[in-house]
Amino acid sequence: MKPMIFTLVGQDKPGLINDLAQTVYDLGGNWLGSNLSHMAGHFAGFVQIDLPVEKHPDLLNIFSQHPHLKIHLLAAEESNDEDRQTAKIEITGNDRKGIVQELTNTLNQFNLNILKFDSSCQSAPNWGGILFTATSIITVSNDFDLEDLRESLESVANDLMVDIEIQ
Repeated sequence: MKPMIFTLVGQDKPGLINDLAQTVYDLGGNWLGSNLSHMAGHFAGFVQIDLPVEKHPDLLNIFSQHPHLKIHLLAAEESNDEDRQTAKIEITGNDRKGIVQELTNTLNQFNLNILKFDSSCQSAPNWGGILFTATSIITVSNDFDLEDLRESLESVANDLMVDIEIQ
């Protein structure tokens, strides 16, 4: 067995995940984890599987012929983050152009790796506009000063509320 990652994107329709899971199962593989989403009428995500090495060409062939999804397959790599921990950052504020770029630029200035980043915009009647929310999981060294990061993120915009927790 060898871990593999595949990414997918395509027109959403019922049964897509079942088709993929059935294919992995039929080839003797195990579905280890996934992150899948519906966005703007499309379906996108990534999946980690364990699959016998000799079945990799079969999976590539089957996935290349999928009628509704574009699928890309990669070998999984081992992560070595023993001297690191994760921090969860939650951000809420009035939406405006460039906010994700400014937030990710701030994280980059601290040389932080983003493990997960989820964001959305929604109507905020009480605020009189569009509300931006984001949740990010980042890796930080054990001696990293989260207060410096919080101050830098809050300085991106005066109306941002930032909550950071070590996990």
